[in-house]
Amino acid sequence: MLQIGQQPMPRYNPFSLQLQVSRMFEQGQSFFATTRVQDWLRQRNEDPNQYEVIFHERPAPADSGLIKAIEIQLKRKDGQPIDPFLQKELNEWG
Repeated sequence: MLQIGQQPMPRYNPFSLQLQVSRMFEQGQSFFATTRVQDWLRQRNEDPNQYEVIFHERPAPADSGLIKAIEIQLKRKDGQPIDPFLQKELNEWG
């Protein structure tokens, strides 16, 4: 039960792409991270061959259960801008 002025603890979606990729890196399976991002793009009717996938290591949010978080960046190979919604959804924790 929350006390007055206490904020609820954040809840992380264990199925979020960023959390999955961060766990892959933590478990030494970073080799599969690009493939996972490409699958995620296919699920959103995007052609993964149009994108370069770049990973950035950052401190993990408190209470995430991770030490480091992996931020995922997409870069279009044709130089066109990335859909801001797509980039935002890519790195959501919950």
